[in-house]
Order: sequence, then structure tokens, then C-alpha cells
Amino acid sequence: MLEILKGAGVFVYPLGLCSIVGIFLIFERLFALRRAAVLPPDLVNAIVGGTPIAGGEHSVLARIISFAEEHRHDEGAVKAFARLELNRMERGFVFLEIIIGAAPLLGLLGTVTGLVKVFGNISAATGMPDQAAFTSGIALALTTTVLGLTIAIPCLVGSGYLNRRVETYAVQIDSLLERLDARMSRE
Repeated sequence: MLEILKGAGVFVYPLGLCSIVGIFLIFERLFALRRAAVLPPDLVNAIVGGTPIAGGEHSVLARIISFAEEHRHDEGAVKAFARLELNRMERGFVFLEIIIGAAPLLGLLGTVTGLVKVFGNISAATGMPDQAAFTSGIALALTTTVLGLTIAIPCLVGSGYLNRRVETYAVQIDSLLERLDARMSRE
């Protein structure tokens, strides 16, 4: 494993940074988007069942309900606030998208750099490359490509999963807001 990292040359640093940031963002968003932090069952059951709303403090749904109670007669403001909360749930996604695009491109840049190193060291007299330069150039080319893809693929999977999770929460929150609005209209 250490040989792979040595083979990546200077490209190991930006690729390592992409890896660390990508892993952090995925795990941080997984924690922040757990069901209890967004749609706690006690609040959902209270809205669906028509019982008094209590519990689920500091959750996304609790903040939306609190705002809705303060602005009972302004349905547009409540929907706008809910969209802001959904936007907050997507925090960090743009950096994942940057990593998904940048990691393979860094790998490609390493590939091109390695090939330039290989072909730049061809002897004019013999027409053969220097063996040490040839080996290190090929190692750089292959290693950076592998590292770039190894970083981008899990970030792509994580980003797709997290985006789908936020979309699912958005639909559920919209449905719950309709019920809450109907409930507040009756009161």
C-alpha cells in the first residue's frame, strides 16, 4: 500500500486531501441526516395522529413546526422556511460534487505527467527510455489513475445516496406540512 502512495508522487497530496474531505463529508452528512435528526417519530406520529405536538426538539421538523406556529397565516413563508431547511440538509454536497469531478481529473493529470516523464526520457542515440525514468513514469501514470478513481467512486455512491435521502425527506416534509396546515386551519 505504501508503494502505491509513493508511486503517485506529488499527486498523493491533493488526492489525499480529496479523500479525507470526501470521507468526512459523507459520514458527517450521514449523521446529520439520520431519521431522528430530521423527522423524529414522535413528531411525525403527533402530526399524523392529530395529537398534541411535543418532542423531537432540535430536529428539522421541530424547527419547521415552530416557524409554522409563529406564522400561522402565511403558508408561503412556511413553505419557504421548509425549503431553507432542505437546503441546510444539502450542506456540503457541492464539495462532494467537486471531489467527484476533481479526483479523476487529478488522476488523469498524474497519468499524463507520468507519460510525459516516460517519453521525455527517451535517448536520442538509442531510441530507448531510461529504465528508472520509465518505471517511475509508468508507476506515476497508473497509480494516480487508480487513486483518483478509488476516491471518486465511493464519493459518487455516497453523494447519490445522500441526495436521494434528502429528496425522500423533502417529500415527507411536504406531506406533513399539508397535514399541519390543515390542522392549523381547523384550530
